[in-house]
Amino acid sequence: MKEEQFVYAKEDLQAALEALQRGELILYPTDTIWGIGCDATNPDAVKKVYALKRREDAKALISIVDTNAKLQGLMDEVPELAYDLTDLATEPLTIIYPNVRGLAPNLLAEDGSAGIRVCDEPFCRALCQRFRKPIVSTSANISGEPAPRFFSEISSEITEAVDYVVKYRQEDNRPRSASKIMKLNADGTFVLIR
Repeated sequence: MKEEQFVYAKEDLQAALEALQRGELILYPTDTIWGIGCDATNPDAVKKVYALKRREDAKALISIVDTNAKLQGLMDEVPELAYDLTDLATEPLTIIYPNVRGLAPNLLAEDGSAGIRVCDEPFCRALCQRFRKPIVSTSANISGEPAPRFFSEISSEITEAVDYVVKYRQEDNRPRSASKIMKLNADGTFVLIR
């Protein structure tokens, strides 16, 4: 089934948007696996995600944006190498950037870095466009448990704990996997994390 065969309802998008605006948690499909999301600039909302996943704050979460322009707004300068890496990537790629600003402090690693992905999935892109801020995108599982490959593998513990579950793509049973992750260092070098 092609992604284009799935069409999201405006009401579904609006309900997810309103939940984010209230500082609540959503469960939503991304360009990779289903994610738990919240306002990436709201420290209280981010705390809720850590609590739900039973994860330490020291393990930073990924955020998504819909355009390179929004990515550029989160740091002084996006290294040219980052554009080269994403252009060459054959799968969704999350890059851990140094010296990120504008995100909730509890999303940043001790060194000030954060993982961010420019997401091209239709629902995520529309949600990011309307929300106008980065959105947390972490796998819809309790830390240490396998990441669900599609909606029906998400535990009821997660679906019942979030404030809004997006309806779009719940019937999509194509197995998906998490993004590749690369860390881009301040000196211009990079390391493959996953």
